[in-house]
Amino acid sequence: MTIASSSSSDRRFDLIAFDWDGTLYDSTQIIVRCIQAAVVDVGGARPSDTDAAWVIGLGLGEALARVAPDVPRDKYPELGSRYRHHYLRHHDDLVLFDGVLPLLDVLRGRGYKLAVATGKSRSGLNAALATTALQGRFDGSRTADETLGKPHPRMLLELMEEQGTSPERTLMIGDTTHDLQLARNAGCPSVAVSYGAHPIDSFGALEPLYVAHSVAGLQAWLLENG
Repeated sequence: MTIASSSSSDRRFDLIAFDWDGTLYDSTQIIVRCIQAAVVDVGGARPSDTDAAWVIGLGLGEALARVAPDVPRDKYPELGSRYRHHYLRHHDDLVLFDGVLPLLDVLRGRGYKLAVATGKSRSGLNAALATTALQGRFDGSRTADETLGKPHPRMLLELMEEQGTSPERTLMIGDTTHDLQLARNAGCPSVAVSYGAHPIDSFGALEPLYVAHSVAGLQAWLLENG
């Protein structure tokens, strides 16, 4: 079925920027386990599931430093290396959430520009985007290692400039408070998803327009309100 493109005057937003892990990619639990294993590998105390999940979305260096306060700074390079070791072992276990590809296709069919704003590295994101299923589905992307980690607004500011959109016409979608604060710092509205890394009760103060409990729910809201 062909979905007719809507004109910009019919839409509230022109650019929709997605976080990656926990929003499009079902990777939260694997990332938590990799963080925990990496910290233990370098002699640190195993962080709790909650603490490990909280740092998802931050740049790798900042995330590992915050989740392992008992690890000496001179071990941070080794800590990052051990995280990457564990993550790569599980890379083939990671999948998109059900419904993500149809969602992206519907949004593109309606004329939205789509982007990714993620705490992943550029090399890690490129590896994911290189899959056949995702080629050509995004108009732009920014990563923490080429800009600044969340919640600094640089990712969104660069994407808006690149795509020729304004803050009020840009929507950020993510699963963490880091994503919602990123949007706020860039002057953009946001939508949260509750099936990722951060608990739903942490979103309220950041005033997302909506909290989606599934990809299907997110799609329904976007088509009605986006």
